[in-house]
Amino acid sequence: MNVRRHHISGVALAAVTALGLGTLSACSSDSAAAGNTEKFDVVASFYPMAFLAEQIGGDHVKVTSLTEPGQEPHDLEVSAQQRAQIEESDAALYLKGLQPAVDEAVTQSGTKTKIDAASLTELEDHGSLEDSHGHEGEEAHSEEEGHALDPHVWLDPVKYAEVAKGVGAAFEKADPDHAADYKKNTAALVKRLDGLNTQFADGLKNTKTKVFFTNHAAFTYLAERYGLTMEAISGLDPESEPSPARIKELQQEAKADGVTTVFYETLVSDKTAKTLADDAGLKTDVLDPLEGITDKSKGDDYFTVMEANLAALKTALGAK
Repeated sequence: MNVRRHHISGVALAAVTALGLGTLSACSSDSAAAGNTEKFDVVASFYPMAFLAEQIGGDHVKVTSLTEPGQEPHDLEVSAQQRAQIEESDAALYLKGLQPAVDEAVTQSGTKTKIDAASLTELEDHGSLEDSHGHEGEEAHSEEEGHALDPHVWLDPVKYAEVAKGVGAAFEKADPDHAADYKKNTAALVKRLDGLNTQFADGLKNTKTKVFFTNHAAFTYLAERYGLTMEAISGLDPESEPSPARIKELQQEAKADGVTTVFYETLVSDKTAKTLADDAGLKTDVLDPLEGITDKSKGDDYFTVMEANLAALKTALGAK
């Protein structure tokens, strides 16, 4: 991959099929093979972007993820080899504001097609999100408040569908020989996301409480979409314990709002969530922010993990 290949418009390809997790996982971990292939080579920043590229591209694309399974996306430092991968790719798909090192590498690269998912939907300022990723220090900021714009749009099926449409359009433009297939695959993916949105809306419509606790402020878009309130243990890194004042505040809120569960996630420590749960007499469970699929994930891909998240929320909120 150290030699730039000549991009050929008429590439010989197999018929488009929907690719499963096995292909995605193989591509995501095959970090040495981006570029210099007979397919439309896409370097994706982390799992939600890689998943979109695979689903929309089908057999026409080869996708390489910069973030390995199980790696916290924010912790990624782009290596010289990965910079070369980006340079040699036909397209770079990333979410500006989530991984500053990726933002810099893509901006500095000569890659012709740079797809910023953050530009394909509307990001919102959810306040000073001092979450476990440290997003408050990243590049996408609100001009008025100086807060980071919340990048977790993939956890809202509606916003994720908006991003999917934009990615599909970018693929069509960059690889016009296969535009019809990209359009067809995008429509199929958006239809599935619309169905997922309906599942969440119906499943969370009638619940005993609308409040849930997390140790990572990742689910605000999801909460807003379905009329819920996410209360994150903000201002603390994943390894630290909540302050006595914060524990007391959340204990009081748990009693007032009928909160039963503190959610933690698969890629960071559950210490904070369990400390709060023990002190407040609450249960714990996993609510997966889907930043990567591992053997600890409650599903094989985006849709199955989101369905597991829905089941966990329905139980915790007392869905009727």
